[in-house]
Amino acid sequence: MRYVAALMALGLYLLPPPAWAVWREKTEAIMGTRVYVEVWADDAAKGDAAIEAVMADMRRIDELMSHYKPDSQLSQINAHAYERPVKVDPELFNLLKLSIHYSEITEGAFDITYASVGHLYNFPEHIHPTEAQIKAALPAVNYKNLLFDPVNYTVRFEHPGMRIDVGGIGKGYAVDHGIDILKARGIQHAVVTAGGDTRIIGDHMGRPWVVGIRNPDDKNKVVTRIPLIDTAMSTSGDYERYFDENGVRYHHIIDPRTGHSASKVRSATILGPTATETDGMSKTAFVLGPEKALEIINRMPQYDAVFVCPDGRVLYSNGLAPPDKASGGQKSTAEAK
Repeated sequence: MRYVAALMALGLYLLPPPAWAVWREKTEAIMGTRVYVEVWADDAAKGDAAIEAVMADMRRIDELMSHYKPDSQLSQINAHAYERPVKVDPELFNLLKLSIHYSEITEGAFDITYASVGHLYNFPEHIHPTEAQIKAALPAVNYKNLLFDPVNYTVRFEHPGMRIDVGGIGKGYAVDHGIDILKARGIQHAVVTAGGDTRIIGDHMGRPWVVGIRNPDDKNKVVTRIPLIDTAMSTSGDYERYFDENGVRYHHIIDPRTGHSASKVRSATILGPTATETDGMSKTAFVLGPEKALEIINRMPQYDAVFVCPDGRVLYSNGLAPPDKASGGQKSTAEAK
């Protein structure tokens, strides 16, 4: 396993940290989720200032990209981009362009235009669209109908009824931006988390950060724990925003091809270099199924994956699987409990 091998090579000769250095942490609710930042700093004031800079940037990104805020640039795209090109900041423009890359490498499983149907769901109110509503809205779901003008930084919709939502990549992007802020301030050991998206720099002062993947049916249990340093990790699950009705679970990860909640896995965890990447890749298995998603992941050595299947199996990519399971990365149901 790449990450474990890295850990074995690290930390055996680290000197004790200076007595005046401290861990500082803070949690806030931003972007509709829990944002957590923890840093190792030379002094408390430096650490607190670095954390607040990250939180301020998270709030800035939320103001720019939230589809819940009517004045955000993303909301302006949704309101007007079929009528005319909508000019946006280069930052949002580039993230929207990047989303197309993940649509292509995931064979359309990731598609920010899923919101053309996705906006019909209201999970807190237990509302889901009818089959007729899905059928009417589904033709607008197609990332190829997003038109970009890189000279004027404008976005245009080529189909009526189109909407976009960067929730599937925006939190990962915000996490990476936060890490860049910490690095610029000289922070060398830290973790930034927004919802299911996490990125780590350095180790936990001689030890790895150990991250658990929760059991989809019990938030107090984990299916596995992974030691991490200098990496990003995103987990998406059908237990995050959902409701059950007549034996069917309606959740926020929508299959762009059907308009229904995707159900081929219960949770999907992706490890990789940046949280933007892992966030964009973490919905793939829900739509394509774990076996097909593993084929894609195993072709790209920068990523690893852990999928929890509806039948309780836990599947690993080749980089995380035990040597005798490297071809399939499968773990038995009993082991997963």
